[in-house]
Amino acid sequence: MTTDLLVGRELLQLYAARTGPTQALRGVDVSVVAGRVSAITGPSGSGKSTLLAVLALRERPAGGELRHRGRLVSSLTRRDLQRLRRREIGWVAQRPTHSLFPQLDARGQIAQVARLRRVAVDVDAALAEVALTSRATARPGTMSGGEQQRLAVAAAAVGPPSLLIADEPTAELDDESAALVLRLLQARAAAGSAVVIATHDARATAASDTVLRLRHGVLSGEHETGQDRTVTIDGLGRLQLPEEALPLFPTGRAIVTVADNHIELHPPRPN
Repeated sequence: MTTDLLVGRELLQLYAARTGPTQALRGVDVSVVAGRVSAITGPSGSGKSTLLAVLALRERPAGGELRHRGRLVSSLTRRDLQRLRRREIGWVAQRPTHSLFPQLDARGQIAQVARLRRVAVDVDAALAEVALTSRATARPGTMSGGEQQRLAVAAAAVGPPSLLIADEPTAELDDESAALVLRLLQARAAAGSAVVIATHDARATAASDTVLRLRHGVLSGEHETGQDRTVTIDGLGRLQLPEEALPLFPTGRAIVTVADNHIELHPPRPN
């Protein structure tokens, strides 16, 4: 059985730029479901990392509504948010060293997260899950990028947390290492965690249950892996067409025909 852990409605996020405020998210509706792996895809600059930071409660959205277990996140105090992040949310940054304690070796990374979450953990088993047994006494600064990435995922997955969020968790990994990480993420989802990843990696999207696509800060599509792709329609009836369909409508206009429980879109006839 799956349940919504996080629900976001009309999420907005703004960043300062030389030309003025820039909208990184522009009215995104999203549900994060326990027991499933959700992949967020889209080109660079589409808002993937921003959406992850909002869902991980590391950034407050500039607008819209975000609820965690039905409770408005905007009603939580800074201390509430800190406690929630520490105990329930596993976070893997795009640069894995940002998710690790530089002074601790691999064993210490796992043990420290377990202490913060107040859970018992088999440290050796956690390292073996990502093939890092031989690097148990190594610190992040002496590890390769791929080793750091695997360690960051293993540490974030301790508990397991109710929410596990990872930004490009397989980006630096070969096929064998990527398979280890993806199996770990799937195992945490099977244990009841909601897992959300941002990725450009086809291996990761294929291992996910749901794939959401962002374009220019807007959710342009969502589908279950192995099923027909769907596109999103917002509350005003605006339809997000897939990118490959856009060249058919160069004027940004379409003729709409509604009949027999279906619609058809056609480019306007040339004048």
